[in-house]
Amino acid sequence: MAPVLELRSITKRFPGVLANDHIDLSLQEGEIHALLGENGAGKTTLMNILYGLYQPDEGEIFVRGKRIEVHSPSDAIAAGIGMVHQHFMLIPVFTVTENVMLGEEATRVAGILDRAAAAARIREISEQFHLAVEPEAYIKDLPVGVQQRVEIIKLLYRQADILVLDEPTAVLTPQEADELFKIMRSLVERGKSIIFITHKLREVMDVADRITVLRRGKVVGSTTPREATREKLAEMMVGRAVNLEVAKHPPKLGEPVLEVKDLVVLDERNQIAVDGVSFEVHAGEILGIAGVQGNGQTELVKAVTGLRPVMEGSIRLLEEDITRATPRRITELGSAHVPEDRQQDGLVLSFTVADNLVLCTYYQPPYARGVVLQGQAILQTARELIQEFDIRTPSPLTSAGSLSGGNQQKVIVAREFSRPIRLLVAAQPTRGLDVGSIEYIHQRILEKRDSGCAVLLVSSELDEILELSDRIAVMYRGKIVAVIPGEKASKEWLGLLMAGVPLEQAG
Repeated sequence: MAPVLELRSITKRFPGVLANDHIDLSLQEGEIHALLGENGAGKTTLMNILYGLYQPDEGEIFVRGKRIEVHSPSDAIAAGIGMVHQHFMLIPVFTVTENVMLGEEATRVAGILDRAAAAARIREISEQFHLAVEPEAYIKDLPVGVQQRVEIIKLLYRQADILVLDEPTAVLTPQEADELFKIMRSLVERGKSIIFITHKLREVMDVADRITVLRRGKVVGSTTPREATREKLAEMMVGRAVNLEVAKHPPKLGEPVLEVKDLVVLDERNQIAVDGVSFEVHAGEILGIAGVQGNGQTELVKAVTGLRPVMEGSIRLLEEDITRATPRRITELGSAHVPEDRQQDGLVLSFTVADNLVLCTYYQPPYARGVVLQGQAILQTARELIQEFDIRTPSPLTSAGSLSGGNQQKVIVAREFSRPIRLLVAAQPTRGLDVGSIEYIHQRILEKRDSGCAVLLVSSELDEILELSDRIAVMYRGKIVAVIPGEKASKEWLGLLMAGVPLEQAG
């Protein structure tokens, strides 16, 4: 049977980087084809070419055997190709119907919007594909998992039959992810075809019909879940054997390093995001914060690291009150911070990689003599950290903004882990990293913990929380609703708590 989609010899070059190197990829009708690869392997570039956001230097795209030119997303949609991005493209104050109609407005006489006709079509699509979305609901009132279904409806409303899902479970609870997989199966049973981009090996094994692995811009192999194992896929992605199990010894607890009491923090809209939160993190332990994104974790981390003002409550680091301390003072006390938003809070994108690697210590010896920076010392440290943390950059003098997202993350991790610290605040520390880098970062986090460092770990990856945490605190709507010993927690239990199910019912 002829493929519904074919990419032939797709090649894309950027300055100093061959992002896609003569890639061939096919998609059969009614198939879920998973696209796997380490950070920088070229997955996103390839899909951006398919969706018309980039133009290939070489290669061709065929839909149902016919060669097409894709110069823009409009061309892709006209060819029946739709893409659900990791960050949703929805307007919170609009209804589902208004969001779905945007750009495809159904009108009556005199150009009046025909919301009723659009709502009827949305209801029909929702029922046909078991999406369970109410057309008149406002986006801001919907859980993240339902918002994602709205994005899928937008594509089906435009009659897309080739769907690209980019990291679709990144912001979902385990239960929401399971619902998404059922929806994906429902889609392919009704003739749709899906390219599924993910870095989660378990998901690939659970839902994919076929798997293609990219490494450094090339296809290194295709396989099926029946023929593959998680270990084999990881080795294909990285080019070496990867230990997927974290070896962790029981913690040796010391004194409290971080003490948070009755903390209240507002979000960007001046609404309460952290609502009376209290906890301690001891030397030699990892406290994991679990929760669906948007439940106050971001504001909590920013308050602890001095990036957001505290309305009420207190924060103490090594018995010093840092409730209103500056980020520099908190850093000088021995705190390290891997921020959730690497570009906004972790890097100066216009600075070189070398300069970003000493952002916390540039004013201290050996990087400064008085007010004069010591360029050779900065460069030497950069070369060492680039090698140690496998930062893929043409040069230490390359601007940080030109690196891929995962390599930007490695710059931050290298900077924060390479100095003496007493507290590590790690928010999404492995976001955008390949399995080999994740293995390495997890080992380094455990090394910090075993050396007596206190670790506050915030992650939307439940596997990461479960593997690393000694205790797990679950945040829901700005409150800590439960604190569970790590060895007693399960993904299902945490998923229920993250969705707001009371502890006595979830347990």
